[in-house]
Amino acid sequence: MPPRLIHVSDVHVGAREQPLLESALRGLVDRVQPDLVIATGDLTHRGRREQHEQGAALLRSLPVAVLAVPGNHDIPLLPPARFTRPWREFERQWETTEPVHTADGLHVVGVNSVRPWRHQSGGLKSGALERACELLATAPAGALRTVCLHHQLANAPWRTRKRPLARRGRVLEQLAAAGAELVLSGHVHQAGAAERREFEVLAGERSIVVVTAPGLTRPRPHRLGEAQGAHVISADESSITVETHVFDGEFTPVAERHFPRATR
Repeated sequence: MPPRLIHVSDVHVGAREQPLLESALRGLVDRVQPDLVIATGDLTHRGRREQHEQGAALLRSLPVAVLAVPGNHDIPLLPPARFTRPWREFERQWETTEPVHTADGLHVVGVNSVRPWRHQSGGLKSGALERACELLATAPAGALRTVCLHHQLANAPWRTRKRPLARRGRVLEQLAAAGAELVLSGHVHQAGAAERREFEVLAGERSIVVVTAPGLTRPRPHRLGEAQGAHVISADESSITVETHVFDGEFTPVAERHFPRATR
């Protein structure tokens, strides 16, 4: 069975109530029957314990395995906790900020791109990038080699003031060299999907698809230039398909893109 996953981001539990969202998300899971739900950060709005508990409860209520990485909103807002114990509440729910999932034709490596001393911009320490590359090499033959993090490597088509991941070119180059086929992120509350050669001139390089999820919720509903929805991603031996679903009381597909899959 080809692997299938649902990619959500920016849940922002604690910002505003959306009573229809939970049932609609469960309905999407029931229709798609994914192997995994990947949540790329900002599960909470202010990183408080009760928000982490509510966010984890929402995602774990889904009848499918969930892999989550933190976003910049998932750490305490203020010092000293922001610097002395930034991951305590996230790890209380999810055990680690760098999870790994291998099953059902998928090999997913989670990476923590949050920098507590920065309000929004993200980056990866060299050790974290090296670890991700080493873990990619352990993927079973034929598995869809996927990396997920919060901060975007490629901006969505619409403008945003949020800066992409620091040194993103080097990061993307090393992940591609290590065998990554798919990179998932969020942060900008806009949907985007592109193959690396659409924004970089490369000769003889392997294919890698870079996907940015829309926000699962809209914590500031009057802010322009933000979308609300999720991605449904599937893969067979030759291609990766990314479907964008927008939320307006229910999840509705509005776009679909197909990309050639990398071969080793």
